[in-house]
Amino acid sequence: MKVSKYMTQKLITTSPDTSVKDAFLLMREHRVRHVPVVEEDNLVGIISDRDLRRPKWVDAMDDWTNYYQIDDSHSVRDIMTSNPETLRTYDNILKAVKILREQRYGAMPVLDKTDELVGILSAQDLLMALEELLAKSKL
Repeated sequence: MKVSKYMTQKLITTSPDTSVKDAFLLMREHRVRHVPVVEEDNLVGIISDRDLRRPKWVDAMDDWTNYYQIDDSHSVRDIMTSNPETLRTYDNILKAVKILREQRYGAMPVLDKTDELVGILSAQDLLMALEELLAKSKL
């Protein structure tokens, strides 16, 4: 079972210069929790709904009265995970499951053999694979 069979191919992407507010609205509109960040057709990061809710740098703030808000004052570049770990279309689904579980990722971008972003594999996609396997085994 290859990653390409279960990945989501209809990609919703954003730019590093997009405001976090616009990224939030994009995710809400398309009902997704992870969006690859692309610059000049190259994958440069990934942003999740968790990044929007609580970026890593918020924990380093000394003044908790100055809290983070989703608005136009921050860009995706400020909170995205840069150079994310990726999967390949030809990777086995078991490899993907292990990485997502061990690293506690909710999704991973998928590249083809030419390093082009062609999909994203999420925990929801893996549940679909599990459902298919269980249906075949009639459990």
